[in-house]
Amino acid sequence: MVKRFFLAAACLLLTTALSAQFRTGSSAYDDLYDSETVHAFKEHVSYLSSAALEGRKAGSEGEREAAEYVGRTLEKYGIDLISPVTGQEFGIAREGTDTLTSRNVVAFIPGWDKSLNDRYIVIGARLDNLGMDTFTQNGESVRRIFYGANGNASGLAMLLELASRLSTNRVLLRRNVLFVAFGASQETLAGSWYFLNRSFSDVAHIDAMINLDMLGTAEHGFYAYSSSNEDLDRIVRALQGELLPVQPQITVDEPYSSDHRAFYDQEIPSILFTTGRYPEHGTGRDSYDIVDFDGMEKELEYIYNYTMSLCNGPRPLFRQDSTKNPTPASDAISWSDCDVKPVFLTSSDPSFFLEKWVYQYLKYPKYAVDNGIQGRVLVDFVIDEEGNVKDVKVSRSIHTALDEEAVRVISASPKWRPGRHRGKKVKVALTIPVDFRLEKNSKGGFGINGKRIK
Repeated sequence: MVKRFFLAAACLLLTTALSAQFRTGSSAYDDLYDSETVHAFKEHVSYLSSAALEGRKAGSEGEREAAEYVGRTLEKYGIDLISPVTGQEFGIAREGTDTLTSRNVVAFIPGWDKSLNDRYIVIGARLDNLGMDTFTQNGESVRRIFYGANGNASGLAMLLELASRLSTNRVLLRRNVLFVAFGASQETLAGSWYFLNRSFSDVAHIDAMINLDMLGTAEHGFYAYSSSNEDLDRIVRALQGELLPVQPQITVDEPYSSDHRAFYDQEIPSILFTTGRYPEHGTGRDSYDIVDFDGMEKELEYIYNYTMSLCNGPRPLFRQDSTKNPTPASDAISWSDCDVKPVFLTSSDPSFFLEKWVYQYLKYPKYAVDNGIQGRVLVDFVIDEEGNVKDVKVSRSIHTALDEEAVRVISASPKWRPGRHRGKKVKVALTIPVDFRLEKNSKGGFGINGKRIK
């Protein structure tokens, strides 16, 4: 009897150890009392953040293997893949280097309501991370892997388990649901841009997007960011009356740029769920051991309920004064169509221009501060063949005071390195969002984008 007991215990420990083969620092007893959901989360994050995937850098074999894992798991959960199991490939042309090939994994659950059978809710999560690098330590070359357990293996794991639950309850879904693991998100949100501009033909029928990014550190909080979309925030407030294990805090400050940005730029209501920034973000310490899987299980319960409300409720509106698409100058090509993007200082990422120039010199108009006016202004401009910024105008207005300040700062931009198309310098039309956000700071004054207003 005693022998049998120890034999069974040994088998149990061996099984647990094998299931944890990709982990670091985990105890053989960790899984004994896990729920099925927590166990699934651990399996997903363990594999997706394993050393074998070498940080899932965009275009790498590790990213391809991660895509295949996501695709096969979605198939196992009974969800139809639209893309190949290893993802739909796309190329990114980069100046001075070969074309980078990345991929999106796309899957689909049809809704039951015939009156909404052409409407979609997109649920997305970033697939790639930073990969790896080498550095010198004590005279020796050391390889460092950016595992990306929380960024964003946790978001991918959330997408998979949310997909499983929605698949089980698909008879309750009125709208169609698309699940997308976006490749090359770290490469200027290339995967989400490709999905919206090249891959998916019914973009006009997407009613809303849910973005799942960095959800594994609940001790830092749980946040919902919707770019102040009242319809999306209303669902958050409505669920506050439900007996759910966790509730997110609505934040008016964007925690960081992620794939919801690409949808917002196409005027698709978008909400980001995240546990926010954390000390290990973007380092080699972002490993399996920092992830709070019990916290993720609570977040899943909330996000599932939010998704059901969004899928079955009225269509969220894009609440701004104007919904017209920007009209570029007649002889300028669009930002997305040029072969080589214009470069501001050292980066072709428009968010770099916002961070290093616009928000450095933006002054919040006193009238807007006194009257609590805030929001997002969309500004169109052209970067000509010499790199000069011209034809600056507002395409989506919030208030005259805010509009004029956004135009003033962008018009004063230093020269860019001009864009190229088919080997020639060209005029390039670009639209950027300029956020004006007010919040009380510790000194009793107001701030904009983290800076005190003088």
